[in-house]
Amino acid sequence: MSIISEFKTFLARGNALDLAVGVVIGAAFGNIVSSLVDHIIMPPIGVLTGGVDFSDLKWVMVPANEAAGTAEAAISYGLFINAVIQFVIIGFAIFMVVKLVNKAFPPPPAAPAAPAGPTEIELLADILAQLKKQEK
Repeated sequence: MSIISEFKTFLARGNALDLAVGVVIGAAFGNIVSSLVDHIIMPPIGVLTGGVDFSDLKWVMVPANEAAGTAEAAISYGLFINAVIQFVIIGFAIFMVVKLVNKAFPPPPAAPAAPAGPTEIELLADILAQLKKQEK
């Protein structure tokens, strides 16, 4: 079997296509959530915190020096806060989707459990009884 035919088989399987669709939709969903956080959620939070824009929050370790041509060295913890908020929103949205799918498509009822077999003690007692019969 050639590489090309193996590749066609791989692409034709549902799992590869499902994964590709999931990645594309996930990326689009991530962009939507980023916009939601950056343009809708964070501005009111900024107003509540006195006009602070979280994306501008940073800890400057070394300020920029234009004369020396060096850039600023800073830790942008505000961007990290935005990323955490985006993660929580995406996680909650995915949780709700999974919850709705599970509600819409409940798992099939479990098969009734098989009756329990004899315990080890009962089996040993049967073996002992058979051995006693053989001795007689």
